[in-house]
Amino acid sequence: MDRLNYQHLFYFWNVAREGSVTRASEKLRLAQPTISGQLAVFEDAIGAQLLRKEGRRLTLTEKGRTVYNYADEIFALGRELTNTLKGRAGASGGRLSVGIADALPKLLVYRLIEPALRSQERPQVICHEDKVERLLAELSLHGVDLVLADAPATVSAGGRVYNHLLGQCGVAVFGAPALAAKYAPDFPRSLEGAPLLFPTPATALRRSLDLWFENRRICPEMRAEIEDSALMKTFAAAGVGLFVAPVAVTGEIERRYDVVRIGDLEGVTESFYAITVRRKVDHPAITAILESAQDLLTLA
Repeated sequence: MDRLNYQHLFYFWNVAREGSVTRASEKLRLAQPTISGQLAVFEDAIGAQLLRKEGRRLTLTEKGRTVYNYADEIFALGRELTNTLKGRAGASGGRLSVGIADALPKLLVYRLIEPALRSQERPQVICHEDKVERLLAELSLHGVDLVLADAPATVSAGGRVYNHLLGQCGVAVFGAPALAAKYAPDFPRSLEGAPLLFPTPATALRRSLDLWFENRRICPEMRAEIEDSALMKTFAAAGVGLFVAPVAVTGEIERRYDVVRIGDLEGVTESFYAITVRRKVDHPAITAILESAQDLLTLA
């Protein structure tokens, strides 16, 4: 394929977005045979099947996902160019697509991304929350620009990815005022039998917590395992149990959820990584995130 036919790419992009040739043809006001024919020509030029039928919908193949992600970015840039030429404010900032591991503390995620929002480029930030494995798959297919996670990507993740350690942060135990008053004395021995909300076993923090309690022979009562960090804090604010969170956002946690920092878990830290497909980062917004993270994430 010596030259990309952008008209064919546009037809493919619309079919992929709509999930069917019928809806794409209605949107574009073109006959269905025209769309189907141009799509077949495009797949022949690419040398691979891009769409397959599943039930009544057309879904993307792996190669189709790659082409779609590039097309999405190409046409987004086209819209930005149009806005810029029309003099619309905020038109030249570009996009930053961030994959966020679902177990990461949301308050800390915002603090990590905030420098990108304040950067001179003022990008449009698009956040996707999912399992790390699926986010890394999207990263390799250029569906996201970077992934924020609590552990580095391994060789088993597939593809060539690079781990950028943003920093490490100590963790503390928090709880609603009544529970904090009860369990603060004689901390951390007071955690024996204390109601605790745990992150799910697949997270790096959970593994660190299990080891910490085992080494100190402390056995809290597991009230719940909660994957989403914001939901965990909501449970804790209602007095269901204590929870663990990074000390870097202590102030925000206490104010937003009306909880109290009881004490720090000495020796337990949480690490945060930005994972990209390039060793050298040339995206200004990602650079802003990397450069500001060390100031936020400090060992306590």
